[in-house]
Amino acid sequence: MKYLTTLAALLLFSSPAWADDSMPIFHKDDVILFQGDSITDGGRQRTGSDYNHIMGQDYCYIIASQIGSQFPERNITFVNRGVGGNKISDLAARWQNDTINLKPNLLSILIGINDMQGSVSMEQFENTYDKLLSDTVAALPGVKIVLGEPFILPVGKWKDHYEDHLADVKKRQEVVARMAEKYHTAIIHYQKAFDDACQLAPADHWSWDGIHPTYAGHGLMVREWLRAINAYWPQG
Repeated sequence: MKYLTTLAALLLFSSPAWADDSMPIFHKDDVILFQGDSITDGGRQRTGSDYNHIMGQDYCYIIASQIGSQFPERNITFVNRGVGGNKISDLAARWQNDTINLKPNLLSILIGINDMQGSVSMEQFENTYDKLLSDTVAALPGVKIVLGEPFILPVGKWKDHYEDHLADVKKRQEVVARMAEKYHTAIIHYQKAFDDACQLAPADHWSWDGIHPTYAGHGLMVREWLRAINAYWPQG
């Protein structure tokens, strides 16, 4: 009950972006594409036409539901191409088919948590990320890009030696920041958002294993995602 009260207070005093804003960034017939790993995947259905499940059960689904219901006349299409377990190299291998060929008007990327602990060098991570963005802006002039930084919380196996794990993730966050500056994209500072939220409720309220958010955590991601794009593109 305490956690529910805390979350209610958080939502009450942090009015969601869609409550007051016409969100001019979203235009008629736009395609909004979410890319990333399991946090974005959200258990989405890969095939078929079951529109209950194609967006998964996560922040992407909540964003699509809120914006889709608020602006039905804009006929916005939301697409989820997150794949659980993906590293930056996996993203690169499917980038043409799963990103460029879909011709999104807005592309949201969240990647990096599976690249930590030495599985992918920092140089490889940065160079591959750089090439993905370079190829994207060349193929899709005018595409708007949102980069989410990877994040971690002291829950489960990550609680032991958390500062060491966090230091590794922060290096990936620095890469994302450099990419955002180089390619003039919006950036979402998820780590700070979750760190601040942990002052209101314990870390396991926001993430059940230190990496994957709970429903409350996904709600927090939605708020930060909308805040970031509204701040970066206030005039659309």
